[in-house]
Amino acid sequence: MSLREPVLVFDIETVPDVDGARRLHDYAGLDDAAVAQAMAERRREEKGSDFQPPHLHRIVAIAVALREGGGFRVWSLGEPRAPEAELVQRFFDGVEKYRPVLVSWNGSGFDLPVLHYRALIHGIAAPRYWDIGHFDRESKWDNYLNRYQFRHTDLMDVLALYQARAYAPLHELAVLCGLPGKLGMAGGQVAAAWREGRIEEIRAYCETDVLNTYLLYLRFQKLRGVLSADHYAQELERVRNFLAASGAPHWTEFRRLWTP
Repeated sequence: MSLREPVLVFDIETVPDVDGARRLHDYAGLDDAAVAQAMAERRREEKGSDFQPPHLHRIVAIAVALREGGGFRVWSLGEPRAPEAELVQRFFDGVEKYRPVLVSWNGSGFDLPVLHYRALIHGIAAPRYWDIGHFDRESKWDNYLNRYQFRHTDLMDVLALYQARAYAPLHELAVLCGLPGKLGMAGGQVAAAWREGRIEEIRAYCETDVLNTYLLYLRFQKLRGVLSADHYAQELERVRNFLAASGAPHWTEFRRLWTP
């Protein structure tokens, strides 16, 4: 067997939504750094961690890997300084265009809730994504919102059998499977990189997360019998060809560290 439908792997990078926090709390007159600090302190008092709730994350990068037809590529949506609304719109436009199988690592727990809130805030329409049978009857049994269907495959959730205590970090499982894992930075460093204007590094980091996730997805499809050994090898070769055709430093490093 082989991959018969388009596959879209995605990952987002975010920073605290300081403008949103100003609207919710009494932070008028504070600059962005001071607001971010106040947000962190408030959150630590409430939850013991400074990690903000999904509705107070601002998306600064969305990376995707698309396997469609005979092609495969990885890229970041929009220009480096594109407005958040444009990035979110482009993501849902891709769903509208291809109706792909969406693949993520912890997408159900973080990426998609953030995308939902930001789409709502920006007034974005995404009917095909939200359809559970109102427009297409088949979507009742094959949609993005049902946790136990594979139209959106959250690999972290599925492999843990939907048990939070069994969740594995993307980096660790990728390395265990001979993949490079996270390159360049970690998620906790994104906000500082954003403040320093290092958006290209953030986008590169997000793209390598997406490729790690896609390669784990191929292994998962082989595990469940969707890909035969020969088709799995063909898909890996497709990825190698993509890497070989790119001169970008993060892909050169990825290729060097990948030990299939």
